[in-house]
Amino acid sequence: MADERDPELPGLLLRTERDALLPLLRSAADGDFELRTACPGWTVRDVLAHCGSVLSRVVESRFGPDVFGPESNERDIAERADWTHTQVVDELERGMTGAGPVIAAAGGVLDAVALGEWVHAGDVRAAWGIPDAYEGPGLPHALGLLVPRALRRKVPQLVAELTDSGQKVVIGAEQEGRSPGRYRGDGATLIRLCSGRPLVGTRYELEGVREHELSLFD
Repeated sequence: MADERDPELPGLLLRTERDALLPLLRSAADGDFELRTACPGWTVRDVLAHCGSVLSRVVESRFGPDVFGPESNERDIAERADWTHTQVVDELERGMTGAGPVIAAAGGVLDAVALGEWVHAGDVRAAWGIPDAYEGPGLPHALGLLVPRALRRKVPQLVAELTDSGQKVVIGAEQEGRSPGRYRGDGATLIRLCSGRPLVGTRYELEGVREHELSLFD
């Protein structure tokens, strides 16, 4: 996978995930939205409200000094407390449809939004007990965004051998006096490692890099 940025990739990831996730959301029962997720303190509904609000901010270019920070996120969720589940999902669908061109034009500073939205979709599937929560048709696109994101964050270089696809992916930046780390496992588990998601039930090999060093999100 190339280190250089593909400006169309974030929008492709969002649209791919929209087509996979929205049918699940539209058919969910009310109680499904109240289940807890891997995000501390957030229910499925909270995660979806957060995702929809972030994409709306991107589409409408509404950015403040603390945008995407914890306090801003909590305000956005609170502002949607009186919305129906349908309204929350509608906003998310609009954002996943319309944010791609804006992200493409932003020069890379918003690419992580698309990756984060895809990870949050995995959080929803995990909360609902859906197998392979962080896989699906968007995984190759998510891995494509992982490479430049890791380089931008200057995580220690890691050579990842993906056992499910046979690909070898190099992420992160070389560090003087330090050999690249090694990962062997599937692509979904690599996503979990880099996004700080639970690793219970996964199987992987990691050498030369500690799990916490691979974090791509604050």
